Amino acid sequence: MTDVQITIEDLSGLPEGKSGKLIHVVGQLDESNVDEKAKEIYSLIERESQALTLIFDFSGLEYMNSKSIGYLTDWYSKVTASGGNVVIAAARENILDILQVVGLTQLVNTYATVDEAKLAVSQ
Repeated sequence: MTDVQITIEDLSGLPEGKSGKLIHVVGQLDESNVDEKAKEIYSLIERESQALTLIFDFSGLEYMNSKSIGYLTDWYSKVTASGGNVVIAAARENILDILQVVGLTQLVNTYATVDEAKLAVSQ
């Protein structure tokens, strides 16, 4: 089993009525761990109110398989259906290339840094 750590922290400075989480992903998301880690994100989405903003900090993500891309797409659909937003921050070039090839960057905004992503979602 490959190693991946996911840590979640609250986002502050969002407009009234909105909640947000910064999700740090470090390691590799692959067949050995993606299903277990996806449950954490689904649980988070179900617990939160409408207008949830998720920033995925991919600065420490080394690899993601097609299944993890599918989960990311599903989280985007669920969050945006209730008026929320999903963005990706600080993705490494190899990860960004994969997301561009599958067309996910046409749906999900990407930012070079976490600070840029925080600024974008706080407006």
